[in-house]
Amino acid sequence: MMFPFNKRPSFDAKAIGDTIQSALASAGLNTSSGALHQVTETIRRALTSGGVPEGVVPMASESVVDVAARVIDVGQAGANDETSTVETEAPGSFETREFSNHAGSRSYKLYVPSQASAEPQSMIVMLHGCTQSPDDFAAGTRMNRLADEHGFLVVYPEQVAQANPSKCWNWFKQQDQLRDSGEPALLAGIVREVAERHRVDRHRIFVAGLSAGAAMAVVMGETYPELFAGVGAHSGLPYGSAHDIPSALAAMKGGRSGLPGLKGLPGNAAAPRGKAVQAVPTIVFHGDRDHTVHQSNGAEVVKQASDAVLSQEGEVALSTNTQGGTSPGGRKYSRTLYATSGGHVHIESWTLHGAGHAWSGGDARGSYTDSTGPSASAEMVRFFLALPRAGSA
Repeated sequence: MMFPFNKRPSFDAKAIGDTIQSALASAGLNTSSGALHQVTETIRRALTSGGVPEGVVPMASESVVDVAARVIDVGQAGANDETSTVETEAPGSFETREFSNHAGSRSYKLYVPSQASAEPQSMIVMLHGCTQSPDDFAAGTRMNRLADEHGFLVVYPEQVAQANPSKCWNWFKQQDQLRDSGEPALLAGIVREVAERHRVDRHRIFVAGLSAGAAMAVVMGETYPELFAGVGAHSGLPYGSAHDIPSALAAMKGGRSGLPGLKGLPGNAAAPRGKAVQAVPTIVFHGDRDHTVHQSNGAEVVKQASDAVLSQEGEVALSTNTQGGTSPGGRKYSRTLYATSGGHVHIESWTLHGAGHAWSGGDARGSYTDSTGPSASAEMVRFFLALPRAGSA
């Protein structure tokens, strides 16, 4: 909102703060204690001090992550430094690039494995979580090492603080849940740019993410199903979970609000109420002790994917097979496979018992990682590369 003559508007800080707290409470959230109490108090202090942010009130980082973040400075991390990130250890190239289109601009990092392939290569797009960076996410997921092992490209788009103060992908905004609009248009543009400049197999492009990045990965699978052959969601949320910050916070705690405002927006006839209809193969990881994004969200991602398969493929039901196990690090898990009548596994769901909001099997040099769990990165790569080649992009 712009004000004439650069004059600061007068406002009732207490009234605005009470309105925000009332909105959160109406979404079924307890704002009297815990992380959400910290959020509302932070907002109230900002208002009282006279610093009203432009646009919507940002989501405080306390509401997004439940482990300590650590910034990785690539410029200070050398190959022999104990804080050296994965890209310094992997022999391929890891370069920063910039992309712009009608929706704006974003930087991204591209990892190209050392061994060039004569055949077109697969590509995985990795969407970081809130407060993270491409270098942080690459270090935590170790995806570049797997890229060298299997010979695929990795793209790490970077969210900017100007778009979201906590550097979250805006999965909860209506304009960022539509094809050819907002962040989906930017991310699709980055993917196409890389695919045009490198020998990329257009039928073997995948997208995965953590938390807000996982929620946006689900959005990308829904809005650009011809572009992505598979989706990986770690500690994420289903498509159409929210339309603003209060409904996003409610969804993160396991509530559902629907998207009444999406119906009237152009280009969204396929999913007027935020219902996922694209049968893109999906692998899901979620901890059952995740106090940031409730486990029910992972289950809902699986349900949306299953419903889409039943609708598009004409299946009566998907067969399920659940197996339990324990990772070498001691983390117990349950793995459920969802297969079509032809025996093809279309969905895979991992429940990490006792795990919180962190990338399973990740490297401690990256933030939001749980080194005790099975490797989500390795399992996602296995799932993606085993899929049949998708349709033309």
